[in-house]
Amino acid sequence: MPYEPPTHAVERSIRATTGAKIVAGIDEVGRGAWAGPVTVCAAITGLRRPPDGLTDSKLIAPKRRTELAVHLESWVTAHALGHASPEEIDDLGMTAALRLAAVRALAGLPVRPDAVILDGKYDYLGVPWQVRTVIKGDQSCVAVAAASVIAKVRRDAMMAELQGEFAVFGFADNAGYPSPVHKAALAELGPTPYHRLSWAYLDALPKWRHLKKVRLSPEAAALEDGGQLGFDF
Repeated sequence: MPYEPPTHAVERSIRATTGAKIVAGIDEVGRGAWAGPVTVCAAITGLRRPPDGLTDSKLIAPKRRTELAVHLESWVTAHALGHASPEEIDDLGMTAALRLAAVRALAGLPVRPDAVILDGKYDYLGVPWQVRTVIKGDQSCVAVAAASVIAKVRRDAMMAELQGEFAVFGFADNAGYPSPVHKAALAELGPTPYHRLSWAYLDALPKWRHLKKVRLSPEAAALEDGGQLGFDF
């Protein structure tokens, strides 16, 4: 199914209305996984014509996605990745962990962006950043789409590296998401050091339910902003 290619329309609008000169696109991957980090990529692309086939990483076949990511890493003006570990997700909650990973990605850029295009409806980044949220920005905005592809490929590769030690969990195929293979291994063997232990999946595993972590910090609860933004895990 063909998709409309992403454009620089949002970036041009931000430049015209705010005077921003450097605009970064941000996207994340791993938010709904049961294991592994949440990973954020920040990408600066300028206003050049994007590579053919660029769109939301989830809409690109795995082989083509990997090839495209290699090209994008040299095509973008700059990019950087930030991660929040399973322990940080457990301690802070997903909203604050996303913010932490995004700040780390932005700090890794060689220049500080004047504005940020954030994929989705919710601004989990906040002040002091000037943020424009765009629903389905990973399909419509060039910089966000580039960030989407790079983040997905790089995180998938990180999870595949765990395959040797935890082959039975199938991380090379499911990247830490709850596939049938992953669920079966989890029920039998329990969580690995890479699993998020504050999540509800442990409630359905009586054998391992005692390992569940409960966040007690009022500050962390406040950062969570009333829950994990309604995401389905």
